[in-house]
Parts: sequence; structure tokens; C-alpha cells
Amino acid sequence: MQTHTVRVYSSKESLPKEGQLAWKIAEAAADPAPDDTDVAGMVINRIIDNAGVALAAINRGAVANARSQALAHPRPGGAALFGLLDDQAFSAEWAAWANGTAVRELDFHDTYLGKDFGHPGDNIPPILAAAQQCGRNGADLIRGIAVGYEIQIDLMKGICLHEHKIDHIAHLGPSAAAGIGALLGLEAEVIYQAVQQVLHVTCTTRQSRKGEISSWKAYAPAHAGKLAVEAVDRAMRGEGSPSPIYEGEDSVIAWLLGGKDAVYEVPLPEPREAKRAILDSYTKEHSAEYQGQALIDLAFRLRTKITDPDEVESVTLHTSHHTHSVIGTGANDPQKMDPKASRETLDHSAMYIFAVALQDGSWHHVRSYDPERAARPDTVALWKKIRTVEDPEWTRRYHLTDPKEKAFGARAEIVFRNGERRVDELAVANAHPSGARPFGREDYIRKFTALAEDVVLPVERERFLDTVQRLPKLRAGELSGLNVPVEPNKLVRAERDTRGIF
Repeated sequence: MQTHTVRVYSSKESLPKEGQLAWKIAEAAADPAPDDTDVAGMVINRIIDNAGVALAAINRGAVANARSQALAHPRPGGAALFGLLDDQAFSAEWAAWANGTAVRELDFHDTYLGKDFGHPGDNIPPILAAAQQCGRNGADLIRGIAVGYEIQIDLMKGICLHEHKIDHIAHLGPSAAAGIGALLGLEAEVIYQAVQQVLHVTCTTRQSRKGEISSWKAYAPAHAGKLAVEAVDRAMRGEGSPSPIYEGEDSVIAWLLGGKDAVYEVPLPEPREAKRAILDSYTKEHSAEYQGQALIDLAFRLRTKITDPDEVESVTLHTSHHTHSVIGTGANDPQKMDPKASRETLDHSAMYIFAVALQDGSWHHVRSYDPERAARPDTVALWKKIRTVEDPEWTRRYHLTDPKEKAFGARAEIVFRNGERRVDELAVANAHPSGARPFGREDYIRKFTALAEDVVLPVERERFLDTVQRLPKLRAGELSGLNVPVEPNKLVRAERDTRGIF
């Protein structure tokens, strides 16, 4: 890997194109890296993962509405929509929108946590949609997805967005554009322009993940993917973009991030180096914000040592700055303690997550968030006894680069009414690569099957799994087989409606 220093340049200073971060991203995307069997295998895992979580969300309001919008944009030879038969095709940017919303809705796919954080699986819907519409093969798709993961994760390793209250899709837009460029084998100049344009239009604030969190949390990455498709199309037609978008005097860094004196160090692969960052990411066993994964597993473990949760006097979760300030009491969001809060808010509440996991000893993407479940008096009582505090040691471990030491968990201290205390801690979730039960191919398949079995016929589930596991050998035109149709009588809004403008 090469580390690139990125800073703001005044208009009087000379910064050649070749010295700009967007150009270096483009060069990495255009570089013909060698095949990597481990990367190809993980790409297959994440396509399976995305399909499962999308199908589990297929009839939720946000997903059905996004699909309805996409249905207004049919295109012969276009891209497929999750839930529909693959003999129907739609414009790639709208397929990216609808499928991206489905993938993100339940907050149940993969994650990377570095200086910034995000869900690199969000790259797959726009890259896959472009691949289907442009008639690419399985090897092309693997290359594009590997680049998408690489660029987003490298940006998350080097540039913190959230400290400046910028949403993480500002890294996703450039990574998806780079991945589409790699998929299509575009020249660095074209990718460079696309990366700059999409960054310019995907810098949004973190209010989408603050307070009363709405369905826009699912739409936001889908929107970035849609804009990435459009940016690449525009760049392929020879159009330019704001430049230098990262380093300019009025650039993203200058006015939205660290300012004119900021310096960032961004790692990117050397020429001909395999794009392996996907192997640094990790998926979720439980449908909740990633920092909640270890909390759920820790609560399960502690539950076996607690006779009566009603006897709990208080619970203190000692954890990292990020967990405390984003999903803990340090966020200062009263909505995180509100039984009437939205599902999107509850899955970003460490206090709610820990309380329900401690009481139930299980977690379900629907039942654990049911309004009646959230409003149970004993749950509300326990929930309000839980607080988080920042622990410098957990913050230090959160920011480590060594995956064996990096930690996203907490130490729980439970005090009972009789004065007894129980203390336990868990550094990473069980499903994490360093956890007690790291996810492998069989786990991805099991997760997919459990999430899809209520809406997808067994023959279609088996067909999809067979197709995706042959991904490196799929020919041009066969990528529509990565779509999974739902039983027609189980799909809400399978046809275009007239409630909106489209």
C-alpha cells in the first residue's frame, strides 16, 4: 500500500492532476490488479449477504416505495430489481436506487469501522446494476466490487467525516464510481472526473442518523449509488467536474472537513497490487448498528448468569467514544430512550439493544423492534437503567489498525438491588473475523436462507445460490441470474403506482 498525504492548496499553489487524491483513486481503480481467490470468495459471500437482507426488507415501506419509483423507468436490456422476475429490466440508476434501499433498510449487512465508518456492501447494488445493463461478466463484476470496497475502506481509514458531521455516503459515492469505472475498464481520466462529480453531490450532513432517525437512513446510500451511476455516465460522455475536489481552496476538505490546515493520510494500493480491503470488513449476525453486535452477544452471555433481570439496579457500558457518542447516552438523543421511537432509532440505541438482548436471549430483525415489544413495561424500566460511558482504553482499541487488537465492544457492569455486581466484557462480536464464531460461507448461506425463506420459493433460493457461487465463470448476460424473484402473491407494490410524480 502507498500512503498519500492530502491537504488543501490555495489557488496560487500548483497541484498537478497527478497529485490529487481523486486522480490517485482513479489510477487505483483503472489498475489491472491480479486475480485474488480470497477476494473473489468474499465478493460472493457479500452478494449472498446483500440478497438475504434485501429480501427480508422487500415489503417494508421504504423499499416498496423505492421499487415503485424504479418501476416507472423500464429499459430493455437494463438492470434487474430485487423481488421481480429477471425478464423485467429497468434503468441502471433506478435499479441501484431500489436495490440499494432494500439492502440498507434493515441495517443488517456488512460494515467497516476506521477513522470513519460505513457499509461497503452499499457498493454492490450500483456496480451490479451497471454490470447487468452493460452486459459484463462475472470476472468484471468481481473486479468492480473489489475496487468499490477498496476505495471506500481506504477512505474510511484515512479521512474522518463524522467529526465534522458529514454523513459517510461522502466516501461511498467516490468508491461506487471507482468500482463502476473498474467494472467497465474505463481510463483513469474518465474515472477521475466521475469521482470528483459524485463527491461534490454526496456531501450531506449526519442529521440523517441523529435524533428521530427516518427511512432516509436507508435511502441515503442508495442515493449515493444512483448518483455514482449518473456521474460515470456523464464522465464517459467527456464532461468534466469540480477540481480539485478534495484539495481545492473551496473544496470538500477546506469547507466541510478539517479546513485549510488539515492533513489526511490515505492508503491506496500500489500498482498491480490486489485490492483486498474487502477482507478487512465484517458482516452482521444481528440486525442492529454494528457497535450493537458485540453488545447483543455480551448480553446473551450475561443473561445466563442473571436469575431475574427485574432485580437489576443499574447497567453501565464502558465503551469507545464512537459507541458512546453515536448510539449511547453520549449522543444526548432522548429519542434513544423513547419506546415510541422509530425502528431506525432503536437500532441505533445501545441501551435498547442491550435491554432487549438481556431479557430475550435472542435477536430478530422484526420481532425485536415490534412496537409492542419496545413498549413492554419491564423492558422500558430496564432500558432506563442503562447508560454508556466513554473509556479511553476502549477508544484506543477502536482506533487500532491491527485487526487482532481492534475492538468494537464494551465492558458491562451490572449492579443488582442487593448490592451484588456482575462484570463481563466482549471486544468483538462472535461473527467478527476475530470473534468466537467467524462467519464463513455456510453462515452467509444460512443467513440468506433464514431471511428469504418466507418470500422466495426453495427452487429459486437454490438457483440463486448455485449461480452466485459460480460467479467467476459467469458469462456476459448471465448476471441477471443474481436477482432473486419473490413469490408474486407475496410482493407488495409489484407494479407501478400513481401516488407520486413518476
